Amino acid sequence: MAEDLLAILTGTFIASLGLFLVQVSGTVTGGTAGLALLLSYTIDLPFGLIFLAVNLPFFVLAVSKKGWNFVIRTGLSVGIFSLMASLHPTEIAQIDIDPVYAGLAGNLLAGMGLLVLFRHGSSLGGFNIFALIVQERMGLRAGYVQMILDVIVVAVSLTVVSPPKVLLSAAGAVVLNIVLAFNHRPGRYTGT
Repeated sequence: MAEDLLAILTGTFIASLGLFLVQVSGTVTGGTAGLALLLSYTIDLPFGLIFLAVNLPFFVLAVSKKGWNFVIRTGLSVGIFSLMASLHPTEIAQIDIDPVYAGLAGNLLAGMGLLVLFRHGSSLGGFNIFALIVQERMGLRAGYVQMILDVIVVAVSLTVVSPPKVLLSAAGAVVLNIVLAFNHRPGRYTGT
């Protein structure tokens, strides 16, 4: 249990720092984090609050398909992620970073953070829950399922973000999902 708690803290920190870099780049990412980020560009509410609200419907699915242990871990992860996502902008007041670097590095970090969470029976909710269920039930890799959903979020971002930023967002989403597709699959890293 202590290992899992440390993994949740580590994974949410890495993923939230990645999201901070994505925000700095002015791009979006996929998943419910990307959807919440996209909404935060148009609604004057804190990202963390929007992220929590977007995730709520997916928890109902998780209870019936993944069980309470997963739901509790994911709820904890979503809460910590939301808090950390609000903390980074206050602690890193000014950052001068190339948007391409920030967008790609941010998505790489977010993917690594998600991988840590997945390996410890948790997620950041939303599309992650759906992708993990599809992987378990149908054998499709979670990274590929997530990528399809991310393409939809990034395409919708054309309504809010400039086309060059959308292209950078798409490249970032590919980076994030390659991390998941290559590293999170049944039978990999079983620790035996």
